[in-house]
Amino acid sequence: MDDASVLHGWPDGSAVIVARSAARGTDYLVHVGDAALVRSWASVSKVAVAYAMARGVDAGVVDLESHVTDGATLAQVLSHCGGLGAERDDPRYPPGTRRVYSNVGIDLAVASVTDAPSPWLRDNVWAPLGLSSCELVGRPAAGVHGSLEDMTELALAWLRHDNLSPAVATAFTSPFAPTLAGVVPGFGRFDPCAWGLGVEVHDTKHHWMGTIASPAAFGHFGQSGTLLLIDPTRSLVVSAAAGSPFGPWAVATWPAWMDEVIAWCDNT
Repeated sequence: MDDASVLHGWPDGSAVIVARSAARGTDYLVHVGDAALVRSWASVSKVAVAYAMARGVDAGVVDLESHVTDGATLAQVLSHCGGLGAERDDPRYPPGTRRVYSNVGIDLAVASVTDAPSPWLRDNVWAPLGLSSCELVGRPAAGVHGSLEDMTELALAWLRHDNLSPAVATAFTSPFAPTLAGVVPGFGRFDPCAWGLGVEVHDTKHHWMGTIASPAAFGHFGQSGTLLLIDPTRSLVVSAAAGSPFGPWAVATWPAWMDEVIAWCDNT
């Protein structure tokens, strides 16, 4: 897979890293484009929020059964079934009844455990993982800026369970309320619509994660044109950042592109 084929269908200025974690270390199978450039992660920020939350659960300072708002638990809010709409003024629903993607829910979840989200992410994610390019610029749900290289290192930390117990890491990256239906923004309605605690889980969906990623694969994409897939069955990470924001080009390109990349990795 040469540089041109990896970026086929992607806008100018895009970058891709594909990495496989192994006992001897990390194999970087693809490293194309300016992966050191600091960019907006947009909603991939939620993968960092989830990692910080998981560390808090392990440390005994975050309780997933604590209530965040209107009877919704922290776990429900993190998994987008806390009854909140996408933003603060959107309609609300009884907690646990439907999966409604909620940026404001992630912001409220973070506010329930810290009144200083920037140092909270620094102390629980950037510093322990050595992610020197990352900072929070705006809301926790979508405000992380950092390099694609650091995004990849965060994903590898999830794979290796760095600074996390296996039980807590598995709880965050497994479907929560797995039978709920919902909408993945830009890709439509799925029934069920699996989500973990802050990260999307592939399960049976056919969308930006493609069709051949394992059901256990998880990650997120962002409106800035970022995507991050972590496939624990393959010990594989696919991270990418576009030179243009998410749009119809991404909906048309990403599913088949992800299948092509994973199939190539399976044969490498």
